[in-house]
Amino acid sequence: MAPVLVVEHLQKHYGNHKAVKDVSFSVEAGEIFGIVGPNGAGKTSSVECIIGLRPATAGTIQLLGRDLKQHGPYIRSKIGVQLQQATLPDRLTVAEALQLFGSFYPQARPWQKVLEEWGLAEQAKTAFANLSGGQKQRLFIALSLIHDPEIVFLDELTTGLDPQARRITWNLIQDVRKRGKTVVLVTHFMEEVERLCDRIAVIDQGTVIALDTPDRMIAAYQHDLRQQPVPSRDLPHPERVTFEDVFLRLIGQPAH
Repeated sequence: MAPVLVVEHLQKHYGNHKAVKDVSFSVEAGEIFGIVGPNGAGKTSSVECIIGLRPATAGTIQLLGRDLKQHGPYIRSKIGVQLQQATLPDRLTVAEALQLFGSFYPQARPWQKVLEEWGLAEQAKTAFANLSGGQKQRLFIALSLIHDPEIVFLDELTTGLDPQARRITWNLIQDVRKRGKTVVLVTHFMEEVERLCDRIAVIDQGTVIALDTPDRMIAAYQHDLRQQPVPSRDLPHPERVTFEDVFLRLIGQPAH
């Protein structure tokens, strides 16, 4: 089966600044595919180009077998997006938000059914400002799925959530995949990608510096990390090598 997303030699420049220098990867149907990297690495710029929010400077992007430049409207109807720092008007209720977003698409799913599926029935008449952080994220996921997309892009979905709300959101992300969707997850939380993602692309300074499953990345670096002298090793998780340890090594930061 052909990949649902293929990115080849993507570049994005802002004047003289090359935010994305050369990013290539593909995503298989049904995957939770993670994109990680330090601040300013080019993660969000890459995703914004992929979803058509910003024009790429160079490179090609294919979603569902179609070129983004030639089939933009069709592709946008087949993807769901939860952008970083998303918000809604404070007084807009959960039901009103779902109805509003559903009106943007000619074949949206019944908003009442989406409300039930994502456990928001009790909050139907609750204003956005009165929702908890976890409830807001649940609503944002529901909004990204109102038109039954095939691929869902989630950018920093759990930033600002407490540990309990973050773990609930992880379950929601897994539920998205169980509903037959492909998920592209951009995050800063290394535990999040290790637990959720089938494969991970590590982006640093505008390029992909590693791409594999979390387990294979950990296995590749485990011996090297364990052979460090004890005083300098000081791993965040000394009982085992984690993806966080590997990530720090990949971007050239000490693992402590």
